[in-house]
Amino acid sequence: MVTEPPILEMRSITKTFPGVKALTDVDLVVKRGEVHAIVGENGAGKSTLMNVLSGVYPHGSYDGEILFAGEPCEFRSIRDSEQRGIVIIHQELALSPYLSVAENIFLGNERSRVGVIDWNTTNSEAAKLMARVGLAAEPDDKIVDLGVGHQQLVEIAKALSKEVRLLILDEPTAALNDEDSAHLLQLMRQLKEQGMTMIMISHKLNEIGAIADSVTVLRDGSTIKTLDMHGPEPVTEDEIIRLMVGRELEHRYPERTPRIGEEVLRVEGWTVRHPIDQNRLVVDGASLDVRRGEVVGLAGLIGAGRTELAMSVFGRAYGTLVDGHLFVRGEEVKATTVAHAIRHGIAYASEDRKRFGLNLIQDVCRNVSVANLQALAQLGVIDQNKETAVADGYRRDLRIKTPTVQSIVGQLSGGNQQKVALSKWIYTGPEVLILDEPTRGIDVGAKYEIYQVINELAAAGKGVLVISSELPELLGICDRIYAMSEGRITGVVPREEATQERLMQLMTMDREGVSR
Repeated sequence: MVTEPPILEMRSITKTFPGVKALTDVDLVVKRGEVHAIVGENGAGKSTLMNVLSGVYPHGSYDGEILFAGEPCEFRSIRDSEQRGIVIIHQELALSPYLSVAENIFLGNERSRVGVIDWNTTNSEAAKLMARVGLAAEPDDKIVDLGVGHQQLVEIAKALSKEVRLLILDEPTAALNDEDSAHLLQLMRQLKEQGMTMIMISHKLNEIGAIADSVTVLRDGSTIKTLDMHGPEPVTEDEIIRLMVGRELEHRYPERTPRIGEEVLRVEGWTVRHPIDQNRLVVDGASLDVRRGEVVGLAGLIGAGRTELAMSVFGRAYGTLVDGHLFVRGEEVKATTVAHAIRHGIAYASEDRKRFGLNLIQDVCRNVSVANLQALAQLGVIDQNKETAVADGYRRDLRIKTPTVQSIVGQLSGGNQQKVALSKWIYTGPEVLILDEPTRGIDVGAKYEIYQVINELAAAGKGVLVISSELPELLGICDRIYAMSEGRITGVVPREEATQERLMQLMTMDREGVSR
């Protein structure tokens, strides 16, 4: 019997940036009709490898060979790779928010007659593609009005419109809730049954175990091993982690003996209106408290109001405050601006570090110092030597992997970017840090290091409030966990009594106190 050749072979791929060797002799073989996962720590070279494949890094800018369907390929642009049926969906979705779903699906690939767009054909073909991916929307709906999960489906419909043969999904579920993630994985199964080949980059090992046929592990820009998920020996998450980080991670969460002191933050009756729809309460009478040395969790489904609560406490950065009281160290404060909140010892690290947390075109040094420049100024002039020394101290203490604090933040891996964002807020000298999805989109090794930073903050007497969509994470690092549903705090559970089931009951509770 003749064995069908693989659809993709990448041989000895080497890619170098100024001062950094991102890929070294990487090999990748993808079989036809399989879901092939690529895993590795942040900075391992996963996205770089896919950018080489898709033509983002054109032929000539790297060494090595690419064979697609048995033929050598020299892609000099994304258009070149798409013409062969290779389509990549990046983690940051490339959609135009104020165009319609149909317009986005066919953007750059318009359905036209004699140079004029045929809107009937555009909308009817878009509707067919939307039905194929299970997108419950209308072709003329604007992207800005869709949730992230639906936007991800628009990207896949866009890929399908290009007669895709190999679909690359870079962290496709990183920003999705559990329901949207499950829908996307089911869609991938359906596409696989239809004969499509897919490459998936993900840090979520449970999803990889559920969907992948093969897994290639990269570490430090090199291929470590490719695993057959359907082989005679079962592949465990612990084995994948060991290959990713090069060592055993005996515990996913570092041990901590809490030393909890007096109250450092208290929010009472906090009620906030939506910034546009003034009839809608996004936070409704919420109350919580955090003590020194304590790590407190805040759980809730997407739309529960967790981020809205945190941002509104942080200097009214979201919505319109209707009612509520804020206490820091037992004294009521009026933190009506972000500057006031920082002055009162409150810091907030955004869930969207690339949009709100960091200036990606600035260096590490300026990103660390920017929230507390007055501490570096003399007569209105920044002491640059002191600024560099401060940033270098955080680079060392938080183990930020960068050769110098003059490195541009946008060139760092996700985990190291998150450490820079934490450094910025730690430098403000806060009493309490609110960390919104602090480990989103980073690998298990980097997550462990972030957990260690959180523990060190608590050990130093800070109060830490962690918002996370990953219940195992909250159970693993928190002393108490609050749950939110429909803008209200529905309960608080101490660590020793907390389970995923108990938290889910509270997270789905309606206004009558019944789980939905």
